Amino acid sequence: MQITGDWFRNAHTQAVCRALTDSGYQALFVGGCVRNALLGRPVNDIDIATDATPETVMALEEQAGFKVVPTGIDHGTVTVVSGSIPHEITTFRHDVETDGRRAVIAFASNVTDDARRRDFTMNALYADPDGTIIDPLGGLADLEARRVRFIENPVDRIREDYLRVLRFFRFHAWYGDALAGIDPEGLAAVADHLEGLGALSRERVGAEMKKLLNAPDPAPSVAAMRATGVLGIILPGADDRALAPLVHAEASLDIEPDAIRRLACLGGEDVPERLRLSQKETKHLAALQSASGTTESPAVVGYRQSFAIARDIILLRAAVFGQAPNPVDLDAARKGAEAQFPVRARDLMPEYQGPALGRRMKALEEAWIASGFQLSSKALLALPDEG
Repeated sequence: MQITGDWFRNAHTQAVCRALTDSGYQALFVGGCVRNALLGRPVNDIDIATDATPETVMALEEQAGFKVVPTGIDHGTVTVVSGSIPHEITTFRHDVETDGRRAVIAFASNVTDDARRRDFTMNALYADPDGTIIDPLGGLADLEARRVRFIENPVDRIREDYLRVLRFFRFHAWYGDALAGIDPEGLAAVADHLEGLGALSRERVGAEMKKLLNAPDPAPSVAAMRATGVLGIILPGADDRALAPLVHAEASLDIEPDAIRRLACLGGEDVPERLRLSQKETKHLAALQSASGTTESPAVVGYRQSFAIARDIILLRAAVFGQAPNPVDLDAARKGAEAQFPVRARDLMPEYQGPALGRRMKALEEAWIASGFQLSSKALLALPDEG
C-alpha cells in the first residue's frame, strides 16, 4: 500500500529526504502525516524519522543548503526548513526510563523499536519517500477499522505518559468509529490508572481538552471520560448531558465546532484555571456562562454582546432542553446585534450633566430595548424623566 498526496511529492520535501538517503540513511514519513494521508485528510505537519543521529542530520541538511533549527535536539529532533516548509526530523528512539510525564530516551537503530515507544498503533505507521507504507506493529488494520488502540500493553503506554489518557479520548473523537465504541482494553487500563492525571501540567491538559472538544462530535468520547472517572478529575463538576444535543444543534445550523462553546455547555469548577485558558478564551467563556444564566432575550444578548455570542446562547439553551434552536430567536439575535441606539449624549446636553446624564441615557436605552428597538430618537427624547 502507498500513500497519496502532493505534500510528500513536493520537490522541497523530497530534497530534505534525499539529503539523508543519498548518504545511506533512512528518511521515513511518520505519524500524523501518514495517518491523515491514508484517511484522505489534510496534512499540516510533516514528521520524518531517521536512523541518523541529530548531529548527522544537521550536518547533512545544512550541507544540502537548508535552514536547520535544533528545536528539540535533546530528544533527537531538529527542524529542517525547505521551501518555507518545516520538516521535523527525529532520530529513531526507545525509552530508557519514564515517570508518567517525561522520558529518558536513547537512540535506536531500527524502525520497530521507534514504533514501540509511540502511543497508538495508528500513529506508528511509516512511509518511504516514494509513499510505500511500513507497518511494523499492525497499525494499518486498526486505522482501517477506525480503532484507536494503544501499542502493545495499554498500561505500559499510560504509565509512560499519563497525557496519553486524554489523547486516547481525543483520538477516538477525531479518528474512531463511534458506532464500534472505544477499545475496551484501553478503557479498562484508563479506569485503573487515574492517579497520574493530577500530576499533568494544566497547559498540557488544556491543550488536549480543546483539541478534543473541537472534534466534529466529541460527545461519545466525553461520555466515556465521565464513565471512567477522567472527566471528574480533569473538570470537577462538569456535566456532559447537554453536549450531544449541543453538537446536534450545531450541525443542524451548519455551525463550526467551538471548544469554548462546548466548555460552556460542560461547566465545571475553575475551568479557566484548570485548563489554563488564555485571557481571550476566559472572557469568551465568561460571556457565554453569564448570558446563558440570565433570562435576557436573544435580541438583548445580541445587542449587548454580539450575534455570535447570542447565537451560542441560543444553542446552549436549546441543548439543555434537548430542543432544536428556534429560527425566530436567531432572527431576533441578528436584529439586536445590528441595532444602534439612536440617542447620543449630546442630544441630552446641557440639560443633563455628569451622573444625571448617565442615568438618563441608561433609562432611555432601556426604554428603547423594551420597545424592540423601535422607538426613534425623537420619541425617546420626548419621554418624561421619571428618575
